[in-house]
Amino acid sequence: MERYLTKNRNFAEYDSAFSEAKYVVLGAPFDSTSTYRSGSRFGPVAIREASINLESYSLRLGRDIDVLKIFDAGDLIIQGTIEENLSCLRLVIEEIRSAGKIPIVFGGEHTITHGCVQAFNDVALLSFDAHLDMRDEYLGRKLSHATFMRRICESIGSDKILEIGIRAVCNEEIEFVDRENVAYITSLEIIKHDKREVTNKIRNHLSRFEHLYLTIDMDVLDPSYAPAVGNPVPEGLSPTILLDLLQNVCEKNIVGVDLVEVSPHYDYGVTAFQAAHIAYNVIAFIENRSRTKSDS
Repeated sequence: MERYLTKNRNFAEYDSAFSEAKYVVLGAPFDSTSTYRSGSRFGPVAIREASINLESYSLRLGRDIDVLKIFDAGDLIIQGTIEENLSCLRLVIEEIRSAGKIPIVFGGEHTITHGCVQAFNDVALLSFDAHLDMRDEYLGRKLSHATFMRRICESIGSDKILEIGIRAVCNEEIEFVDRENVAYITSLEIIKHDKREVTNKIRNHLSRFEHLYLTIDMDVLDPSYAPAVGNPVPEGLSPTILLDLLQNVCEKNIVGVDLVEVSPHYDYGVTAFQAAHIAYNVIAFIENRSRTKSDS
């Protein structure tokens, strides 16, 4: 695994050894297909720098979570083609999984999710994103930040995907998801309806699956909360709504997480801090489920 990685500052200054860690943080500083505002390759560094200022007590969970066992493996060395980088990412995650750990990946552009998901067998995908990313081709590419979800759909099956927070689509994508019965929930549906209705809808969809991979594109948040993303879209979610949904979602058996599309040069650290806060809470939610399950 080490031959693919370069070491950076630890996430939230956790320094557990790999052997004792339950969660392994990995950076994937890749953004070669970005088409509007590039710079998400700097996301992993920015998220780590923001994370050192996080407090460890969770008011949502009512407990201090500084006992989390987290190992920061560093960043993937980016070189070669898109396919080569995603293949290296898959190999590293497979090694993390084979050791019984949960990978927490910081992007980079959202295309990295394609490499991450390939490391798992029989997994459903839950995506929080402003975009469907279901084009068949974009600017001559079959694999990019605008098409990767369609490639995943072809790989794992349309019935295993649920996208939440959607509000930026094209006609081609709508025709595809309607034809293939890909489930999605728009941001307007979440904002205008009772959160319990939305939560129940998500739970009902996910109830069929044993293992869940979670991906969070920071543009799912409204640009007023997270301006430094590659493709900001108005009428997004608030951090509170997103975390409420994630806390409920993390009742499932989550086997891997990625958080992507922080382009830190477009603000003064707000988006990176939001990302670090979300990542920290997601890990805490997963840990809380594990402890609750073991106590019952």
